[in-house]
Amino acid sequence: MEQRHLGRTGLRVSRIGLGTLTWGRDTDEHDAAEQLKVFWEAGGTLIDTADVYGGGEAEYLLGRLVERLVPREDLVMATKAGSVPDPDRRFDGSRGHLLAALDASLSRLGTEYVDLWQVHAFDPGTPLEETLQTLDIAVSSGRARYAGVSNFSGWQLAKAATWQLAAPGSRTRLASTQMEYSLLQRGVEREVLPAALDLGVGLLPSSPLGRGVLTGKYRTATPSDSRGASEQMAPFVEPYLDEAASSIVDAVATAADGLAATPLEVALAWVRDRPGVVAPIVGARNAQQLRAALSVEALSLPDEICQALDDVSAPVHRYPDQDWSTL
Repeated sequence: MEQRHLGRTGLRVSRIGLGTLTWGRDTDEHDAAEQLKVFWEAGGTLIDTADVYGGGEAEYLLGRLVERLVPREDLVMATKAGSVPDPDRRFDGSRGHLLAALDASLSRLGTEYVDLWQVHAFDPGTPLEETLQTLDIAVSSGRARYAGVSNFSGWQLAKAATWQLAAPGSRTRLASTQMEYSLLQRGVEREVLPAALDLGVGLLPSSPLGRGVLTGKYRTATPSDSRGASEQMAPFVEPYLDEAASSIVDAVATAADGLAATPLEVALAWVRDRPGVVAPIVGARNAQQLRAALSVEALSLPDEICQALDDVSAPVHRYPDQDWSTL
């Protein structure tokens, strides 16, 4: 699998990442082990998790599997901290919470360091410089090799990345930002992606298949074994089952037919090769689904197909994002 630099850093990662959102909850140890082995054998390196996935079970399971299945040095292990199960405060970016969360993650993962440590979301209740200083501490102490953020808006990302660049040598450059990005969700193109491109921050798209909808599985009905049929995950899928999404899915299916490919491959190739994108994070139910996603390595979309998909899925961006001279 092709490797790409993560932002303007020396860290290289596979251009498809493996997500573990359901590990330890819906994905059991057997299926997780099969996925990890298939991913590694395909040349995949980037594995994404978080301290809140499965209440910590995803990290724990990943740590156990790496110990016996895959050499630790072959993987780029990325985890996140900052989300908390508190209805009154969903995110905690304080130094105390983040460092305690990092130590707990390292214990569950069974490793002395993570390759990439990310702040899961912006915490308006903590001064940003305190949160960012915590990333510096994590890197300088050797507990993290690189640092990034997740779910930061455009101005939040720009402020954080600029702050880190203001003192080169003493502050850790932000390597990445992880955001939802797909043909069904192009909101990052408004301000997040321009900021990331300008400041040398690599984009790691989550839900690159539109929460599974872009595979075409929901075109006629909701499969009984899909996320859309799951009581826990159905609300996650439902927003992308409207008429506007349906027309985009139809366009993806038409492109797939013309290329003798699958809708999954077309949708994933589109986001993988967007400017600023480093590695879409793919979550699979089993090894068979993962193999189908990894088959995209052999596909590059023709320019005319990309343009057609751009047109059918184009979000409305007006003032002040559009060129003023055209308004």
